[in-house]
Amino acid sequence: MAKRFNEENSLQDILKEFIQVNKLDAGMDKIDVEQAWKNLMGNGVNNYTEEVLLKRTTLYVKLSSAVLRNELSYGKDKIIRMINEEMGKEIVKSIVLR
Repeated sequence: MAKRFNEENSLQDILKEFIQVNKLDAGMDKIDVEQAWKNLMGNGVNNYTEEVLLKRTTLYVKLSSAVLRNELSYGKDKIIRMINEEMGKEIVKSIVLR
């Protein structure tokens, strides 16, 4: 019969440990960055966003509106700061708008 440990761990702590042990941080960051984009940009931008993809430290965003792409290109540095603040660590260093 298996031993029971008296230590109580929260599910959150167990999942964090599982992610670290299995080196799944990069995959989780990809998912979290996509969600951060949706939260920060709002419905107006999300309606024209077709794809959000993180490769290493570059965020690729495919937009269906050339006008919106041009407008967002002026605020790339601010978008990078906002996403990194939302994530709690520096993940994105550059953005490519397509």
